[in-house]
Amino acid sequence: MCFQPDSTPPIAPVSGAAVDTRHLTLTASDGIDFTAFEALGTGSGPSVLVLPDVRGLYRFYEELAIRFAERGMYAVAIDYFGRTAGLGARTDEFDYMPHVRATTFDGVRSDSTAAVAHLRSLDPTRKVFTVGFCFGGSNSWHQAANGLDLAGAIGFYGHPNREFPDGATPLIERVGEFTSPLLCLMGGDDPGIPVDEIDAFRSALEVAGHDHEIVVYDGAPHSFFDRKYDEFSEASADAWERVLAFIDRLS
Repeated sequence: MCFQPDSTPPIAPVSGAAVDTRHLTLTASDGIDFTAFEALGTGSGPSVLVLPDVRGLYRFYEELAIRFAERGMYAVAIDYFGRTAGLGARTDEFDYMPHVRATTFDGVRSDSTAAVAHLRSLDPTRKVFTVGFCFGGSNSWHQAANGLDLAGAIGFYGHPNREFPDGATPLIERVGEFTSPLLCLMGGDDPGIPVDEIDAFRSALEVAGHDHEIVVYDGAPHSFFDRKYDEFSEASADAWERVLAFIDRLS
């Protein structure tokens, strides 16, 4: 799991920002309904699809969507588990792992496609980015090769060489399919994602000539992007600034 139940994004709210929020139900191309959280800012920034970790639509990601909206963007965070757990945001008591194991590459792609279509229905002139964490980090990068015409795909500590969810090809084998720039923000002390795996992904992207930025934060663990991790506050602040700079460069 990326974050603990009391985790929150290490991003200060924007004082005085006006944001409209709501939960809504979206429908994927296979006819499955799933829950999403929408946060709309009043500026003219791009749109952002937030792809959560294994817990699905959890309050961490709702707050993160609001942080984007406070900066004038449109943001939608989605839940992955409409096919197996029905509708609704996920609480601390949600037994997520059986549902994570039941997710599929096609299902995540269908849900992401529906969410991107919803964002474009709100304003088709806004460019669209994805951002995700852990399971969602990998899912975010996958969408850069899934025909969604994204402006960019951002991932925190996604795994570049894992066949997951079911039906997925490891990302390192998809570098020739990417049509959107990637931003990859990784922990240097993440036992689940060795640095040599990150280096191999970087090399593959370089060989392919693909627009990418990979940052490895020395000593930072998996899930370092968390307000309660004071010792990694500088890494978190730098990562957030890189997210905003990446979006600004490509918007």
